[in-house]
Amino acid sequence: MKKRGWAGAGVLALGLLGALGGCGNPTQTDANPANPLITGRVWNVAHQGGELLWPSNTMLAFRNAAALGVDMLDTDMHATKDGVLVLSHDDTLNRLTDRQGRIEDLSLAEVQAADAGYTLSPDGGQTFPFRGQGIRVAMLSELLTTFPNLPMSIEIKQVTPSLGAPFCKALRDAGATSRVVVSSFSDVAMGDFRAACPEVLTSMTEKELRPLVLLSKVGLSGLAPVPGRSAQVPLTGGGLTVVTPAFVKAMHRRGVSVQVWTINDEATMRRLIQMGVDGILTDDPALLKRVLEEVGQAKN
Repeated sequence: MKKRGWAGAGVLALGLLGALGGCGNPTQTDANPANPLITGRVWNVAHQGGELLWPSNTMLAFRNAAALGVDMLDTDMHATKDGVLVLSHDDTLNRLTDRQGRIEDLSLAEVQAADAGYTLSPDGGQTFPFRGQGIRVAMLSELLTTFPNLPMSIEIKQVTPSLGAPFCKALRDAGATSRVVVSSFSDVAMGDFRAACPEVLTSMTEKELRPLVLLSKVGLSGLAPVPGRSAQVPLTGGGLTVVTPAFVKAMHRRGVSVQVWTINDEATMRRLIQMGVDGILTDDPALLKRVLEEVGQAKN
């Protein structure tokens, strides 16, 4: 999964009437400047670099995805004990490497001593071709410098201590502020980042998206604010269908891009392409590339 699933009953518990009552004036309108994430075709977004094909969030995965020709790299970010921003979906090394421990409790040297290719098996545990190949947890700095022109989606996973200021500095230092979209499930983390780095495009948090999803079902999404310019959403959440033609159209009217996670089957990819979403986050960017080529939406 790209993100933690939307809270089980969170969307439904809000209720349509609650959404209507809680909405203020929109913060963005149709007069917004052009959104660089809305290009008239579907972007191939390599989720964690393409974790079905290569070890999650590693430079090997990112290099292979870039060579494949994806439109955007997706990754997740934590900080080590010594304050280095590193790329990992999990807050521990336990599931994805041969080591144990929380990233925030370990130094960079300790984190990078782990074998980040240890657990991936393309054949269900029969073989582990990436073990012992020197694959390690990647740093944000090396990702930004290795791909100076490739758009990226970066999710702030760690909430405390705040990563807003150091993350913003890293983006500015790398000249990457115009090609990164930042997301987080945490309203606190997102607020910290937006305050530190107002020039960077952000996705909306789950809390910010709920009223937009609900109100789109009755043609009233214009009543809800859009504090971010990207809606990175799952197909469903809390028993509710999130991604619908009405939702996509409503977001586009507000200048908000729609990127859907995490899609690994061809039939759903084709359905979303037909719906007009702006991006599909997938663990199998090779499959999505083929599908996009077949429907005439290949990257030029």
